[in-house]
Amino acid sequence: MRVELLEVMGSDLTVVNAARVSFAAESHEFSGRDKKLIKYLAKHNHWTPFGHVQLQFRLKAPVFVARQLVKHQVGLVWNEVSRRYVDLRPEFHEPEGWRLKANNKKQGSSLETFSGLLGERWDARYWDLMNSAETLYQNMVASGVAPEQARMVLPQSMMTEWYWTGSLAAFARVVKQRISSDAQLECQLMAQKIDQLVANTDEISYSWACLTEQE
Repeated sequence: MRVELLEVMGSDLTVVNAARVSFAAESHEFSGRDKKLIKYLAKHNHWTPFGHVQLQFRLKAPVFVARQLVKHQVGLVWNEVSRRYVDLRPEFHEPEGWRLKANNKKQGSSLETFSGLLGERWDARYWDLMNSAETLYQNMVASGVAPEQARMVLPQSMMTEWYWTGSLAAFARVVKQRISSDAQLECQLMAQKIDQLVANTDEISYSWACLTEQE
């Protein structure tokens, strides 16, 4: 799985000035006073000033992860590789172990994984299924079946890629929900990647820290 931060439009100062315009005021250099304002805005859920900073990512993940993340719609737009037009060889997610079912129904899996011969057995059966699906797909396309129908045989573990663009506020909501311990582990990992990239972007790091309650 992969996350790339492609573009950032705006900065902490953008957030400050979007808020100060209500009083016909403007800051030209980011100061301690501005930090206090950003912290206040985040603490009291004044989201609109953070909407003036935009982020664009390119992500790669299995379909079953992408379909959970795409549920986040407010303040975000999404454009994805389409198997209706693309018939390249599919790539499949490689699980790092098979997690046991959780006792709590609200938690999809535990952190404990199958080990030894049983884990190897599930690995072998998984890749047998992936290879069979790929072979069937390629044979269908080669015989003239339209890719938009042939794609129906491809599993949810197939990798997909998409552009994801939206406001700083919107991505902060995504991260806070999906980085939580009760989110699916693969979604947590994607949220962690987003978080690390934005947190290390100097021009918006303070706003991000306040929105995600890391400072």
